[in-house]
Amino acid sequence: MLFQAEDLYSIVGRENVQCDEPLSKHTTFRIGGAASYFVTPAYIEDFVEAVTYVRKKEMPYFILGNGSNLLAYDKGYEGVILATHLPNRNTEKQDGKTALDAFEEFPVGSDRRQVFFHSDEAVAQGFAEAQLQKLDRELQCKTIVFAGSGIMLSGLANIIAKKGLTGFEFAGGIPGTLGGAVTMNAGAYGGEIKDCILGAGVLSQDGTVSFLDKDALELGYRTSRIQKEKLIVLWALFAFRSGDVTEIELTMQELNQRRREKQPLQYASAGSTFKRPEGHFAGRLIEDAGLKGYRAGDVMVSDKHCGFVVNVGEGTYDDARQVIEHVQKTVQEKFGVWLELEVRMIE
Repeated sequence: MLFQAEDLYSIVGRENVQCDEPLSKHTTFRIGGAASYFVTPAYIEDFVEAVTYVRKKEMPYFILGNGSNLLAYDKGYEGVILATHLPNRNTEKQDGKTALDAFEEFPVGSDRRQVFFHSDEAVAQGFAEAQLQKLDRELQCKTIVFAGSGIMLSGLANIIAKKGLTGFEFAGGIPGTLGGAVTMNAGAYGGEIKDCILGAGVLSQDGTVSFLDKDALELGYRTSRIQKEKLIVLWALFAFRSGDVTEIELTMQELNQRRREKQPLQYASAGSTFKRPEGHFAGRLIEDAGLKGYRAGDVMVSDKHCGFVVNVGEGTYDDARQVIEHVQKTVQEKFGVWLELEVRMIE
């Protein structure tokens, strides 16, 4: 039986499926042609069912968070884009709150431990209660945080900060969703996801939903088991210690100021373009290779921070590829170091 758009409509609702949707609207690089189907499931159950359906029909698909580390093909994507970020930001609840506003405290065990969980995901309460005894030793004097994969990392960081919890300040300026952050073990300014995560709920290739603890996630520098096995993050559990709200928020403000001073935030980009090679800094190698400001069309190496390739106007996929490949080739020739991409491609 062939793929039928009507089947997608019945799973997630017609209003949550857009046809021929430009990916340039959904990536921070502002590059990319139209996707055949752009799907924004409102609930985890709908998301899992939609993924299961497109897999069964052998339809090409891609899981999209905030699109903050992606370069999409100008000719578009002949398949299904399943987006996680829009529902968690915009879905209205019956009580009038948005999903982002609907985090609630749920006491578990002692008064010092609580669960914050997304109200869309009622399963969170039962899951947390079942897992706490197994994780008890690690959770002493900490607060547990549950969050769905589609929440913006910066939004989650702000919620955690306002609750007086410390350890997630580094995430306040990372422009992505939680699911993508867990998948790549995102980090900045000395902190990363693996420092505070307890585990994650994932969807496997065979359609099984399971919980992987921190060790099982195999988190390394911008890598994880999730990438290797093509798993999909549905939600994650974290644990944080209490801190002073004023100090936490001040730290976040200082880190965000450093980002504004050092990064080319005025231009569209996919964030840090290359992974940090062992023993080096990608930006320094690129600058020392004389590539600051190197340009193809409207895409160029930032003259503010050479680790960023930016779109300064109407840049295209081909422009970006030309810049990226020239940088990789030149740095390899001059220093014998190959710059591995941190940016992912949608082709």
